[in-house]
Amino acid sequence: MNNFELYTPTRYVFGSGSISRVGSLIPSGVRVLMTYGGGSIRNNGVYDQVVASLSARGIEYSEFGGIEPNPKYETCMKAVEKARAENAGFILSVGGGSVLDASKFIAAALCYDGADPWDFLTGRAVVKKAIPVGDVITLPATGSEMNGNAVISRISTSEKLAFSSELICPVFSVVDPTVTFGLPRRQTVNGIVDTYVHVMEQFATREVNTPAQDLSAIAIIRTLVAEAPKVLAHPNDYNVRANLFWCATLGLNTWIAQGVVQDWSTHAVGHELTAFYGIDHAMSLAIVLPRLWKHKFESKKVKLAVLAREVWGAAGDDSAAAETAISETAAFFNSIGMPTELSAYGIDAREASDKISNRFRERGASCGEDGDIDADAVREILLTPPL
Repeated sequence: MNNFELYTPTRYVFGSGSISRVGSLIPSGVRVLMTYGGGSIRNNGVYDQVVASLSARGIEYSEFGGIEPNPKYETCMKAVEKARAENAGFILSVGGGSVLDASKFIAAALCYDGADPWDFLTGRAVVKKAIPVGDVITLPATGSEMNGNAVISRISTSEKLAFSSELICPVFSVVDPTVTFGLPRRQTVNGIVDTYVHVMEQFATREVNTPAQDLSAIAIIRTLVAEAPKVLAHPNDYNVRANLFWCATLGLNTWIAQGVVQDWSTHAVGHELTAFYGIDHAMSLAIVLPRLWKHKFESKKVKLAVLAREVWGAAGDDSAAAETAISETAAFFNSIGMPTELSAYGIDAREASDKISNRFRERGASCGEDGDIDADAVREILLTPPL
């Protein structure tokens, strides 16, 4: 097991009726900027619950809506201007992971004394200060409710980049699984795939003797595979929704990442697919993950074999079992309505491979647990034949 340092500052409040707690979790005397997306929180009752809780405590707040899926830098900067003009001292994110990622960026950008907070995304600057962020998370997917990560897109440069800091970890996250009953099927499926790939970025790498972390990762995947068909058949089943939400949080709250070797190349390539073609984040991951596993088969086959045996009961040697892990993962994604082929999204594989490999080459970028997913590897991965 590798050395690690674990810091988990988020108060996690889970369960039916928990949104009523929001007001009591925000410090008194601070002005709040409430952020949200396209307005679904007004339709599902979340907005009214949050406002009632804030009003009961006499908390002053203003609102900033319209944050997009794959939140845009340009939109975030408008929120920064509003927060600065109103002297906001707390960001309350109400919505999915995109709203929360945007809120984290806003919180850090408010305290940045440089010319352009995009510096956090390009690595030119690190976060040294941020105002506190709390959230009511309404979509199980990103795990953003219990980590210090955020991903932001920029229209002007067609880029989608990530940054991280413990200073932008939410001070609290409120999770009520009942608010997910009305989620569109597409968003539910996106969340399941997103969680699956998050776990695999931390599990399907090299063996470094981390049995507790590995078994925890397997438990999350087994739960996802078991609960996915249930939630599609019975979307208002509280226990199923609760299990999926907790899986999403566990998938990226850093617990299974401690001491292990991590990958994240599927995300690096997937982010470019989203930046160039506008497809949902989870869609990009479903396309890339099985292909990347084929490309890195020899170095990943031991862990993939474990996945196949523990989740799908595969037999045979490591190579045969690892092949099963790839085929069963792709089959699982397709079975819940998430295609794994570029053509399903109207994307030409050769064009995409050219665009994304060229971007990697221009940046001199590489990624993966071995640092060997470079421009040439990206091209090969995206040109892998249909699975």
